[in-house]
Amino acid sequence: MNCPAMTASPSSCSSSSCSSYSTFRPPLLSQLSNDSQRSIVHCSRLPFEAFATTSSNRLLGKHSLPLRAALVTSNPLNISSSSVISDAISSASVITDDAKIGVLLLNLGGPETLDDVQPFLFNLFADPDIIRLPPFFQFLQKPLAQFISVARAPKSKEGYASIGGGSPLRHITDAQAEELRKSLWEKNVPAKVYVGMRYWHPFTEEAIEQIKRDGITKLVVLPLYPQFSISTSGSSLRLLERIFREDEYLVNMQHTVIPSWYQREGYIKAMANLIQSELEKFGSPSQVVIFFSAHGVPLAYVEEAGDPYKAEMEECVDLIMEELDKRKITNAYTLAYQSRVGPVEWLKPYTEEAITELGKKGVENLLAVPISFVSEHIETLEEIDVEYKELALKSGIKNWGRVPALGTEPMFISDLADAVVESLPYVGAMAVSNLEARQSLVPLGSVEELLATYDSQRRELPAPVTMWEWGWTKSAETWNGRAAMLAVLALLVLEVTTGKGFLHQWGILPS
Repeated sequence: MNCPAMTASPSSCSSSSCSSYSTFRPPLLSQLSNDSQRSIVHCSRLPFEAFATTSSNRLLGKHSLPLRAALVTSNPLNISSSSVISDAISSASVITDDAKIGVLLLNLGGPETLDDVQPFLFNLFADPDIIRLPPFFQFLQKPLAQFISVARAPKSKEGYASIGGGSPLRHITDAQAEELRKSLWEKNVPAKVYVGMRYWHPFTEEAIEQIKRDGITKLVVLPLYPQFSISTSGSSLRLLERIFREDEYLVNMQHTVIPSWYQREGYIKAMANLIQSELEKFGSPSQVVIFFSAHGVPLAYVEEAGDPYKAEMEECVDLIMEELDKRKITNAYTLAYQSRVGPVEWLKPYTEEAITELGKKGVENLLAVPISFVSEHIETLEEIDVEYKELALKSGIKNWGRVPALGTEPMFISDLADAVVESLPYVGAMAVSNLEARQSLVPLGSVEELLATYDSQRRELPAPVTMWEWGWTKSAETWNGRAAMLAVLALLVLEVTTGKGFLHQWGILPS
């Protein structure tokens, strides 16, 4: 989750008058002044009313984040980012003299062939961070995952078939790892870079075994999710926590986690470069609405579990637009969330509803920006390029464009290498780093620290709707979903206990 930011010190200047990439960690949310709070959707730019009412809810200081989501260093150093990076490189050079450095890239994973689709889906839905069952029903996690994966596999296979028969995610992530390794060596950090996928090969466990065989003594864990979420980065960190606790070698290996990096200057400028390049392909670039589409998460993750994902996503969009402002690009823009599943409420606005609404408001030119993805995969190549494009054209949008994922874009890779170099002097530190060149809402820390701070109430998420409302309402939709889930659970209990039923007849469950 699946982003250390560089924001200016509010004590020294307002957000409108100083660089977006300064070296200070954000203060506690309660300390932010009105001048330092940035709004993402600027209604004055929008030629329609579709999202005019949402701007007041997108001020960074008004999110329902707990105060623990904005930790502050005890002694911030008043130094420039260039001197911080220079000092970090010097310190890293000392560290690498007697240490074997490893970098572990974490990502979701994806099926490489159509035969991989169903087992990949099983691994996905068997993760308690994806489907959260009440404690009493947790023994049904794998049978339920089997049922869902078999039911969804045919449609998912159609999607993967349409993009070439499998996900390109592994190939792209391997290429990113190789380019990151080269960049680190160019910066005098002879590190080895490993790839660990959460739900498909190479699994995180496989990467860890290779790390042990190579005798790595200092490890930097780098999730390839620009923004932190307990459902992406958090799930991978929870797996690492379990692996670390069960292995004496790993217990003694020093490590640190770069949980998010959405605010880094190289990332922001690389995204702005891609957007600017795609805008120039339109006949009237200034008339194009920039449509940021992020992967959604259930609303309860943010409102009840304190997931910083929404706040980081909105700040990320804000920083990109500030960079475009510097280039005299002042297009209208908005942010929506895609890929929701199930009956519960997810972050809004939903991408499909937002596209439809934009068409109704007369928008004719739309540029989609996959803001939470750094690699091409099913969500970009099929969901955005096929489904959302078709919806946009049907909704009256005449000209459609899409910004490619960053992939191995040189500025992006170099910036990731800088993030690794900057973190090296703090590998193994028990407290959150004081290094200020890349701080965000989720600061640097160990696996255990991050999980304890941002995912301590994982099994205590309340239902998103608690009151029954009659009619075609979201409450009714949610209760219908609950009833269906209870029916499925009851069916699974019956089949598991009796050994009979259509799931056994179909071979989904063993006889």
